Amino acid sequence: MTDKTLETLAEKLDLLIEVVGRLAPPNPPAADLAAADCFVWSSEQGVLEPVHRVNRVDIGLIRGVDRVRDILIDNTERFAAGLPANNVLLWGARGMGKSSLVKAVHASVNAALKTGETPLKLVEIHREDIDTLPKLMGLLKSAHWRFILFCDDLSFDHDDTSYKSLKAALEGGVEGRPANVIFYATSNRRHLLPRDMIDNERSTAINPGEAVEEKVSLSDRFGLWLGFHKCSQDEYLDMIEGYASYHGLEVNPERLRAEALEWATTRGSRSGRVAWQFTQDLAGRLGKPLRD
Repeated sequence: MTDKTLETLAEKLDLLIEVVGRLAPPNPPAADLAAADCFVWSSEQGVLEPVHRVNRVDIGLIRGVDRVRDILIDNTERFAAGLPANNVLLWGARGMGKSSLVKAVHASVNAALKTGETPLKLVEIHREDIDTLPKLMGLLKSAHWRFILFCDDLSFDHDDTSYKSLKAALEGGVEGRPANVIFYATSNRRHLLPRDMIDNERSTAINPGEAVEEKVSLSDRFGLWLGFHKCSQDEYLDMIEGYASYHGLEVNPERLRAEALEWATTRGSRSGRVAWQFTQDLAGRLGKPLRD
């Protein structure tokens, strides 16, 4: 093989390497964790996207859940201070403010920090990205901030094995959960898995008890279980009055009560979500904007 042939092959090889390099996806840019207090994990790009305008309500507007609110605040304050704290599962009735409470507590704890203290970061991970949780934790463990990882409406369906990734990431892996990371999740189910899925595991297993333990042990990774239950009529009306006062909606109290009850009747339920939907409707009819 002549020198000219070798030179031609080398040039073609260099060109091939350059073309392949262009086809390969670029390394994701390092996240600027100082850019915001809230982020959303984009698993496809492997990046944390900052959220500068967070969809949340003032913690004083979340009514009817005083006990669980205080427990969550206490747990979050201890974590922010570098003290031991638990992963938290907020479970129960729909529309009672589970996800709203997580976001409100995060803002409340940060607002109470003294000048110079490091703020907590809230990172939302979507349910469908749970299997990338170990990767996300790996990105966060070396940062000097402390992070609340938050997954809203967490549950698992039939043939979904990603719950095993969550178990390992929370407590079961060799490395364990990073000291600067805690996991908060909301769900309508306390055990995160459908009852018939657990029953099926029991019926087909050689040792039914062990099969059930495997499924239920996921919830055991959460040190705190905070239950949310349907609100009473008085609690519902208290929510309505709180929203109306906060947003400056001036309505005769008797009219407000009557319309709020009628709204709940047409919806067939009472909850914080229903109260907020009524408030939006009321503000629209009054021609009043709602406070940010």
